[in-house]
Amino acid sequence: MDTFTLLRGDAPLLISLPHDGCSLPTELVPRLTPAARAVPDTDWQMSRLYAFAGELGASILMPRFSRYVVDLNRPPDDLSLYPGQNTTGLCPIRRFDGGPVYQPGEEPGADEVERRVDRYWRPYHEALQGELRRLRDDFGRVVLWEGHSIKGEVPFLFDGRLPDLNIGTADGRSCSGWLQERLTGLCAAQDDYDWVVNGRFKGGYITRHYGHPEDGVQAVQLEISQRAYMDEDTTVWMPTRAGRLQRLLRQMIELALA
Repeated sequence: MDTFTLLRGDAPLLISLPHDGCSLPTELVPRLTPAARAVPDTDWQMSRLYAFAGELGASILMPRFSRYVVDLNRPPDDLSLYPGQNTTGLCPIRRFDGGPVYQPGEEPGADEVERRVDRYWRPYHEALQGELRRLRDDFGRVVLWEGHSIKGEVPFLFDGRLPDLNIGTADGRSCSGWLQERLTGLCAAQDDYDWVVNGRFKGGYITRHYGHPEDGVQAVQLEISQRAYMDEDTTVWMPTRAGRLQRLLRQMIELALA
């Protein structure tokens, strides 16, 4: 069973979209609540938003299945990335609105979680590691760009309104100071979007685990408020909004490639 798609490019850039998948295994569907079956916590339209990156030579890695099956941006031991704050886990049992993912008594046990890690999580990470290795071997360096999106207001996870653009670099550890400064300078030079660096979202497991600038692998996570490119209530793509955002994203990625 194919659990991901990898489009290989010819530039030192890998774009990972670990929450783009929205499929569910047939046998899992009856165990979920009606609200969860609609996979509302998907990073909607990410592969469409970043489709232009293929023109720049980027490799693009996309999963098939929903984060409700297994969250590819969580550590396999399910250690919390944000201790003391509400969050969701490796095999989430709570939605972003705090409601249940599963019908009562249908939550996965430890053995099932381990099987899901083996079947879905490990293949994605093996592909990610392999592509990073290939690109670094070819170019001597590689940038890992983590593309994410979320509703701009999710009270269960964070207070108030999330900025439009949320850059995460693990507090400056996952990429060079030069790259972080150039990205923040680009954001500061425009007036269309508000932004923050290492705010509520500092980068998930993938950014923190694979970003080692001293070894030639720089990692940046960009969490985008979905209002910037779609209607958050319907998930409908808004061409004018999306086109404006894509112009800025293209500048950011071209800068990362420089």
